[in-house]
Amino acid sequence: MNTDTHTFCTMIHNRSEENRRAMHCFSIPHGVLSPAFSILRQELDSMIRVIYLLQITDLVERQRLIHSTLQGEKWRVPTPKGKFRDVTDREMVDLAQQLQGWTQSVYKFGCAFVHLSDFHNHLAQNPFQRLSEAERQDVLSHMRNYHGGPLHDNPDMEEISEYLPRVFDKISDNLKCYLEHLERGESERA
Repeated sequence: MNTDTHTFCTMIHNRSEENRRAMHCFSIPHGVLSPAFSILRQELDSMIRVIYLLQITDLVERQRLIHSTLQGEKWRVPTPKGKFRDVTDREMVDLAQQLQGWTQSVYKFGCAFVHLSDFHNHLAQNPFQRLSEAERQDVLSHMRNYHGGPLHDNPDMEEISEYLPRVFDKISDNLKCYLEHLERGESERA
């Protein structure tokens, strides 16, 4: 395995383990909802980046992006006209959405807690209500399918927060699997 790939994967493994310890420190995630969602969002950020890398079959290009991360640089990819453009979170999320089916909803909901927004007023208003009906149904469907709940069609944040450690574990387990593929130099096309 390439040294940069090893360093990159180790960095993500370490971040994930740190996130796992932090998430499981919250015996009542509702009491620390914003930090819990921020941790969830960090784990998802790692996963979408690894998924993006796995879609690149040109291993030289993949190594270039990994090296960019280790140098503190943004990911930039060549355009058909030979110039470079930044890789956006949106395109990485869209790509992961094709594989996972739930990535977009969790990412969007998590971002609302990372960036200062009206979602931080969750003690007075239920931010779940701020999602479109389709997004709410998507989140509920995946949470029920993978985590057994929430039971209510219109859960409050306290009920949703009970599932955050399980949602984190699901993302983290998927991330581990994808990292193993990356470490072996495999590719996965969506």
